[in-house]
Amino acid sequence: MERVPILKIGDILLVSIQVDMSDQTAVALQEDLAERIVATGCHGVIIDITALDIVDSFVGRMLSTIASISRVLDAETVVVGMRPAVAITLVELGLSLNGIRTALNVERGMELIAAERADQGDDEFDYGPDTELTASP
Repeated sequence: MERVPILKIGDILLVSIQVDMSDQTAVALQEDLAERIVATGCHGVIIDITALDIVDSFVGRMLSTIASISRVLDAETVVVGMRPAVAITLVELGLSLNGIRTALNVERGMELIAAERADQGDDEFDYGPDTELTASP
């Protein structure tokens, strides 16, 4: 079974989905991400779906579930890299992705999470040139 890598950038976890999402991969991602949020204390999750050509109802539900799990663990979720065809498909399927913010790219997603945390009085975000990058196994 393939695993989806989870990178830590400052106070944000970056999930870049580069594989087809089977049921097993989705469940493993949900568990891995929940564990990483707790272990790192990160307050933001960015899910990059740039590599996905097709998002069906399964992937849409998986994204919503991940956002709900993250929210319960005090982390905001932003989905980035959504192609126009994917957005159209999600709307046609009636999937609203409740609780998920979207941004055009990773940089804007990071800005969105930082702004949200600043509004909540959390000024722990610093994404300068010395930001530490770490990856999960």
